[in-house]
Parts: sequence; C-alpha cells; structure tokens
Amino acid sequence: MGDLEIRPAVADDLPAIVAMLADDPLGATRESPDDLTPYVAAFQRLADDPNQRLVVAVREGRVVGTLQLTIVPGLSRKGATRSIIEGVRVHADERGSGLGTRFIEWAIEESRRRSCQLVQLTSDATRTDAHRFYERLGFSASHLGFKLQL
Repeated sequence: MGDLEIRPAVADDLPAIVAMLADDPLGATRESPDDLTPYVAAFQRLADDPNQRLVVAVREGRVVGTLQLTIVPGLSRKGATRSIIEGVRVHADERGSGLGTRFIEWAIEESRRRSCQLVQLTSDATRTDAHRFYERLGFSASHLGFKLQL
C-alpha cells in the first residue's frame, strides 16, 4: 500500500469517480457516466464548500478509490462537530487490497484533525458485506436511517 496516495479530487478525476459510483447494482440505476454535466456542477459546489472533502486514492497514476467527508457543526452533544463519510467506492480490481480500510482510517484521522467528536455513515440496507466491513472497523449499527426522495 506504500505507493497509494490519498489526495483531494480534481475535476479531471470525475470520469473515474463517476465510473466507480456506477459500478455496482445500486449505482448502475442512479448514475450516468456518459453525461458528466451534473457531476461537474456538483463538484464545483463541493470544491467551494470548506466543510466538504472529496478525495481520491491514486495508485500508479490511476484513480482507484473515492470518498466524500462532510464536516457538520452542531448544537447537540454539547455543540459537537461530527463528520459524515459518504460515497465510499473502491475500484473493482482493488477490492480486498486493504484500500477500503486505509480510506476509512484516513477519514477518521481527518475527522479528528477537524475536531469532530463523532464519525457517522450510512450504508444501504442491502450492502451486508459493507456492514461487516464497517463493524470490523469499530462502527456500530446504532440508528435506523430514513430517506425521502424529492
């Protein structure tokens, strides 16, 4: 893993990021790698927001993973700041390499650096392998999540 770099994403990374987002049964139904227009606008919103970190993992010049880390100031928990890990993807040929663990460890350390008291994430109910992965890293399934499609 020594040749792996985790760095902020740049606009040129978007094709690789969107391809990874689309490369599973859930992503295939909601992502459009053939039209990057909405992703370019979203990338700019993320880049302009100091509480957003969109990062990529790069090995030998190739983007092999991505995740988004959001920092959320709050009032609850005595004014605690929390982070949310979102959109974790690892390229198919890197799965099982330890990259996912390294990514989550990076996000936890970045959360500490940003003075967060809590790291949280959601995972689709059908992603049972991901649930085991997160539990192995110390996360607990402590809440039930709800979504409303708008």
